[in-house]
Amino acid sequence: MTQPATPSMQDPGPSLITPLTRHTINVLLVDDQAMIGEAVRRMLLADKDINFHYCSDPTQAVKMATEISPTVILQDLVMPEVDGLTLVKFYRANPKTRDIPLIVLSTKEEPATKAEAFGLGANDYLVKLPDKVELIARIRHHSAGYIAQLQRNEAYRALMESQKKLAAELAEAAAYVQSLLPAPMTGEITAECRFLPSTELGGDALGYHWLDEDHLVMYVLDVCGHGVGAALLSISAMNVIRSRTLPHTDFLQPGEVLAALNESFQMEKHNNMYFTIWYGVYDRKQRRISYASGGHPPAVLITGQDAASARPVLLETGGTIIGATDKPEFTSASCNVQPYSKLYLFSDGAYEVFRPDGSLWSYEEFVQLLESPTPPGVTDLDHIVASISSIHGISTFDDDFSLMRVCL
Repeated sequence: MTQPATPSMQDPGPSLITPLTRHTINVLLVDDQAMIGEAVRRMLLADKDINFHYCSDPTQAVKMATEISPTVILQDLVMPEVDGLTLVKFYRANPKTRDIPLIVLSTKEEPATKAEAFGLGANDYLVKLPDKVELIARIRHHSAGYIAQLQRNEAYRALMESQKKLAAELAEAAAYVQSLLPAPMTGEITAECRFLPSTELGGDALGYHWLDEDHLVMYVLDVCGHGVGAALLSISAMNVIRSRTLPHTDFLQPGEVLAALNESFQMEKHNNMYFTIWYGVYDRKQRRISYASGGHPPAVLITGQDAASARPVLLETGGTIIGATDKPEFTSASCNVQPYSKLYLFSDGAYEVFRPDGSLWSYEEFVQLLESPTPPGVTDLDHIVASISSIHGISTFDDDFSLMRVCL
């Protein structure tokens, strides 16, 4: 059922996304002159939130940067053995230092040198020694941008991990729902179903079982919203129907069953979630279906003396959704079943699909597909699913796709 998302039935527990790491400002100065190192250290001494590191050996600069993870590197240009511009290239080539902001320090204000430094990947350029206020301001500015980038990347990784966990939970829930579907029924009466969970997993459930040797129960229900919570509510309602645990309820009476479900599943007791349902009982001896619906799309009975004369009959009683109001009235109706009859039960996800051009496929077109001939070599359910997938243009659906066929 396509509805606004509702809270999950489960206790959310701890957040899947952990708090972001708190990063401190780490400054690495690479300069072969010890007096420059001491001068910069003293400039930063009063700022207790800035950690200062000094490297006088340019051959160890990249190694030290990977070890201490600075938030900004102050890089001298003129040094023995390895010049500063070469180190800039090394930093940018190393995955661990590639994104760290680089402030080049030089004794000269040369446009060509500046251009080369920026071309190699430097973020800033200062003539040393700069004013203390300006140096600290630039350190804080570049560090803040880099820390924001680190936290953004961390948040993205955490989000991807949480989405993987959520997808795994939804897949596990979908597999569980599928495991509860009844096995195909063979014999005088045949029945089978198809359940295709949406990517977000909706709240569909469907099934059939014999109440006694003459009465077959058939039902489909659809909980509002998506996710594990909706699936849990649908499973709970399905288990109540299967186990006949509604108190003081005659399961041969569809209206009575829906009233008991409404009393047991009031939405304020289930995180404001409600569901729709179609519930029917087939009397094998009388060849008659009794049914009631609670806000659910009509079941479609294709019936006639033979396949050529069979026509669709929509089975609907117009009851309200389950759990929304206190003690509504649910009426039952009945329909005779002719010699050739196929009953289709489904959720709205089976026909509320969009074509590739954005137009919505209609319920009437869906009914026409149900009564159309099935090509040789495939079952009618497989033909219906393949046809709707072709109309939709993709194999996944926005809502759970649930479809049952009972040949009476």
